[in-house]
Amino acid sequence: MAVEGTSKHYGSNGRRPFVRRAGILCHLTSLPSGRIGEDADRFLKVLQQTGCSVWQMLPITPPDKHGSPYASPSAFAIWENFGVQKNREWISNDETEISGISVNAAEIPNDETENFIQNNSHWLFDWALYSILKQENNELAWYEWPEQLRNRDSSAIEQFIIDNENSIQQVMRQQSILMSQWKNLRIKTAQSSVELFGDLPFFIAHDSADVWANPHLFKLNNDGHPSVVAGVPPDYFSKDGQRWGTVLYDWDAHRDDGFRWWQDRMKRMFDLFDLVRIDHFRALEAAWAIPAEHETARHGSWDEGPADELLNAILEVSPASGLVAEDLGIIPPSVVEMRKRFDIPGMAVLHFAGDSKNNPHNPQNHTEDLVVYTGTHDNDTTVGWGKKPVKKLVLQALESPAKLAIIPLQDVMQLGTEARMNTPGTDSGNWSWRFSWEELCEESLVWVSEMVQKTGRDFS
Repeated sequence: MAVEGTSKHYGSNGRRPFVRRAGILCHLTSLPSGRIGEDADRFLKVLQQTGCSVWQMLPITPPDKHGSPYASPSAFAIWENFGVQKNREWISNDETEISGISVNAAEIPNDETENFIQNNSHWLFDWALYSILKQENNELAWYEWPEQLRNRDSSAIEQFIIDNENSIQQVMRQQSILMSQWKNLRIKTAQSSVELFGDLPFFIAHDSADVWANPHLFKLNNDGHPSVVAGVPPDYFSKDGQRWGTVLYDWDAHRDDGFRWWQDRMKRMFDLFDLVRIDHFRALEAAWAIPAEHETARHGSWDEGPADELLNAILEVSPASGLVAEDLGIIPPSVVEMRKRFDIPGMAVLHFAGDSKNNPHNPQNHTEDLVVYTGTHDNDTTVGWGKKPVKKLVLQALESPAKLAIIPLQDVMQLGTEARMNTPGTDSGNWSWRFSWEELCEESLVWVSEMVQKTGRDFS
């Protein structure tokens, strides 16, 4: 995305080379307002003040009922709660409000709205239709709707569209407004020499617009329910493994379609972000398939993935320098070899460092082709983790040979377990941490700035 006002730190294509730098992990929901507007602008100034040139956040698609953005009902839509509420004084009388955003054709030019709808037709109409069908069916999952709607009977769907045309159009205009607001943020980040680093969950929710609209691309029975669901096997983090409940892909169907759905998804991600982390990267080679009737992940099996085939398809529409692989956990050497074959950086997390000489998270084993973290959104904060002082661990991350070091905002602020973002395997008490500007004191920014500068990661 070439943006006006890009700084000298960017090339002619508007992208900054993957050079030695630092960033902060802070999801939009953790901003005081939880929205794109003034708080996001102010956070950009925090990044500049600390010398950090990367802002990493979690997925910005709608979360599930537990607040998790990693099992979204859409692989493409922006969550409407991130939108900026417009000043009501200048909104005309024909406004409609959907989930806190005033939707009105006057908010953005008609041609911009029409272009957005046309360019995103491969997902947008299905998302709007699914959203209104959910409302009209008491928020039931699509596989619990009346049979004709569940199975997308053409006559039933056509009649529903006729009866609900205005509401469907409003949802599409809402996404156009959100994208317009996001573009404004992209312009400001580029002008600030900051890149946005997004997160792409490998799997999506069973109850999603994508699965309802494209059931042939997923492993479903004739009744619309999955025979197997995704997760990870038992390991040193969880004796029962993790049962995510998300659906698995029918890779043969994706091959037959030239991986077009994945290509559309990646193009969308790079419309939104400069860097994209592929969550659960090892699933490209194989995913843990758990029988749907099992309550734990103990008795699953490995379901072979497309590996290089999918990566080649992704790289046809994505910059290789913009991808990062989340390769945490017990990763077979073949997965590491795959990401290196495609020159995709992996991850190292200092909380996972240990006594073993072969532990890839140990600083002595770090290489340039990594993104190093103190901890991630699934870890306790460094204070809560308690094994090393925050400043010592942050400095260790910044001193790493890894080209990019990311520090969670909670560690910048030196907060404890009360600020933890997520505890894997639990359904409550997650995704809700939010800071206040009063808490983010000048002292926190000064010591981080000094360390970033000392380790040669600043961009001033």
